[in-house]
Amino acid sequence: MNPAPMEILATVLFALAVLHTFAVKRFAHWAHRYPRGSIQENLLHFLAETEVVFGLWAAALFAGIVVLKGSVHEAVVYIESLNYTEPKFVLVVMVVAATRPVVKMAEGLISGIARLLPMQEAMAFYVAALVVGPLLGSFITEPAAMTLLALVLKRRYFDQGISLKLAYATLGLLFVNVSIGGTLTHFAAPPVLMVAAKWEWNTMFMLTHFGWRAALSCLTATTIITFLFRQELRGLKVAENHSGAVPIWLTVLHMLFLAAVVGFAHHPDVFFGVFMLFLGLVSATREYQDNLKLKEGLLVGFFLAGLVTLGSLQAYWLKPLISSLSGHALFYGATGLTALTDNAALTYLGSLVDGISPDLKYALVAGAVTGGGLTVIANAPNPAGVGILQSAKVFGGEGISPLRLLLGALLPTLVAIMFFWWV
Repeated sequence: MNPAPMEILATVLFALAVLHTFAVKRFAHWAHRYPRGSIQENLLHFLAETEVVFGLWAAALFAGIVVLKGSVHEAVVYIESLNYTEPKFVLVVMVVAATRPVVKMAEGLISGIARLLPMQEAMAFYVAALVVGPLLGSFITEPAAMTLLALVLKRRYFDQGISLKLAYATLGLLFVNVSIGGTLTHFAAPPVLMVAAKWEWNTMFMLTHFGWRAALSCLTATTIITFLFRQELRGLKVAENHSGAVPIWLTVLHMLFLAAVVGFAHHPDVFFGVFMLFLGLVSATREYQDNLKLKEGLLVGFFLAGLVTLGSLQAYWLKPLISSLSGHALFYGATGLTALTDNAALTYLGSLVDGISPDLKYALVAGAVTGGGLTVIANAPNPAGVGILQSAKVFGGEGISPLRLLLGALLPTLVAIMFFWWV
């Protein structure tokens, strides 16, 4: 391993970006020491936005390449050599999925399933949302599922005076379940998408090797969390969705647009065209619409673009590390490494290793999705959830604590380890 200066710089900046994500609450706390509206307060609040972290350090990498290479052109060439399809896709699918017709339809589906469960309404909806919702991500993509669930859970639970313990337990459960819930198919989870074509994994393969494990893990982890917080959940009042009615034909059109975006997920020029047409539909039917989540979508896209920019230069140490591990070590190594780098980047690097056995392929992807809820950067949809939920009342205006998120995700991660590796 003989890294180039640019790779060393990228690794240093990547490490600083990771540390920055764990310090965002500290920046928010410091901001309160300065007069409201002052430059210092605004700057510190900006640095406290989780979604801007990797974009900021990616900008530092761009400047560093200019200095190292002595040319702006070289930095531009590097940026243009990268594939930013995933950040663009997450931006678009997040905006489309967060519209009133799609959210009301998803909430209606979850409510219908919840009514079949023999338990109090707030508890039944909690179980249905956190079991069925993540598994829906296998069909509408994980970013769309995360967006829908974050919006629904925010209104029904996070804004209803729940305790911080329940909030972080729910957040960790949501992130882990979404990460594994997209593995019923070969096209919905980013870490699976990165390897499916090369390794010839189709939906039947995913169902028989990953899907049933994901379903049982989601059910088991959600049941445990629900039992642990049963008293608090029983005491919650149901917060219904009081937004206006939506015509069936408009819901159908929204779902068709969502399907088109998902169908053209690998073709950004096409799905952006679809998005432009969708914006026209929203404008024409604004009486049935809420404000679009454009700001949230842009911030999440910026976060993921920064992750791609910094993460692409980590191959020099990640690829040899992956190649050197046994199946057991690779599964646990991938689970741990996912907390420090996007799991899709991890599986992509693994796909570059020649001659990797079927068992090692499974261990790599299983570990990558298992650890996908441990941190904000572990799985591409996580920033979408943070972007929506960090303004919830329960977090008191200081955003989400990465350390408490990690602690909240430990139990469902252990459950996922059991089903994906020991069962």
